[in-house]
Amino acid sequence: MERSLSSDSAGAKDRQAEVQQILAILHKWGIHTLGQLAVLDKEQLAARLGPEAVRMWERANGQSTRLLKLVRPPESFEESFEFENEIETAEPLLFMLRRFLQQLSVRLSAVYHVVKELTLRITFSNPSRDGFAAANKQIYERVFKIPQPTNDVDLLFRMLHTHLENFKSEYPITAVSLQAEPAKPSQQQFGLFETSLRDPNQLYKTLARLVALLGSDRVGTPVLEETHRPDAFHLEPFSWDFGGTISVSSHYSSDATEHVPPISTNAMSKPALRRFRPNIAASVLLAEGQPIHLRSGQVSGAVSAQRGPYRASGNWWDEKIWSRSEWDLELGNNVLVRCHQSGESWEVDGVYD
Repeated sequence: MERSLSSDSAGAKDRQAEVQQILAILHKWGIHTLGQLAVLDKEQLAARLGPEAVRMWERANGQSTRLLKLVRPPESFEESFEFENEIETAEPLLFMLRRFLQQLSVRLSAVYHVVKELTLRITFSNPSRDGFAAANKQIYERVFKIPQPTNDVDLLFRMLHTHLENFKSEYPITAVSLQAEPAKPSQQQFGLFETSLRDPNQLYKTLARLVALLGSDRVGTPVLEETHRPDAFHLEPFSWDFGGTISVSSHYSSDATEHVPPISTNAMSKPALRRFRPNIAASVLLAEGQPIHLRSGQVSGAVSAQRGPYRASGNWWDEKIWSRSEWDLELGNNVLVRCHQSGESWEVDGVYD
């Protein structure tokens, strides 16, 4: 493909250079207009300047035809309406949205597509202090991602209705628009050990209700951040997607002992940390910079052995700077504790089992 494009561009440059050369020769002959070119003899022109000059002569005499390549502009699946009077209730808005969905569903079905994403835009009047409408109107925009693309009007309308149930605005509504992102109907074949959601749209509706009640920053999938700070994470929008297919050979085999690692005493002797959520505040007695006694609401006792401190810090370049020193302590009652010091405060992270 790249080779064909480069060859076409090279051919166009060569043709342009040839045309410029022919024009230079015609100007030396005193030919400066189309009329002067049209009265020349076609055969002698071909013998002297070649076939490119003949094509120029035919265009000058109106004997050449060039087919037009029709290019259809991309179709936009968007419906909008500007209210004659400002509205302050949801009933007229919901009525127009349902009408939009019916029209979009018919248009998309005609081209064998479905809705995979909806963009809702609501325009508000923003009156100024003197009572007149301001020049810049406020626009609210919300994108609804459809988990399973569909043209079901009732299902799409319930999604919009659920979001608008708890929607509030200080200003009246003047216009509304709804844009649909088309997609081909999904056809997916799952593997033997893969599964699908029983009702993706019902799940999305439940998530929409949770977002309306709790906020978008409190609903989603927790993702660890790229930092050494413990328990640093952020929420991303929920998506039901497999990262890859499950390898059967890694889980099942005719020879079970082939994939089972041998049991080692070192692996069995490593304890697991049972974390406290949230961490427990503690007071630690130090002697020459080493903890000798720990006291908290869950565990307390004299320190018989310790490992540390393991220092970690980050974000020194902004206001989110943090630093901590972690310790692994063994108390007199044979309890292993993970704790850390941040500034002047101590907290117990968990207990080793």
